[in-house]
Amino acid sequence: MSSNNAAVVEIAQTAGKFTSSIVLQADNKYIDVKSILGLFTTLVSRKAYELHVHGPDAAEAKVAMKEVFSKHGLEIDVVAD
Repeated sequence: MSSNNAAVVEIAQTAGKFTSSIVLQADNKYIDVKSILGLFTTLVSRKAYELHVHGPDAAEAKVAMKEVFSKHGLEIDVVAD
């Protein structure tokens, strides 16, 4: 995995481009992906995450989020509506 800081910043910046709600689920925690602080406290180890995306640009957001998570070596499962 590349630098955790770089991953957090790029994930939050990518999510910020969309109006859809983008929420990361890690175990029993739900984190707004647009929150850098929330990501810093969640993306601490290599594990599988679930991503919930809802809103008018959800299809585009899902594609972009899959790409940025993959780029940083983070496994993500986008949950279907």
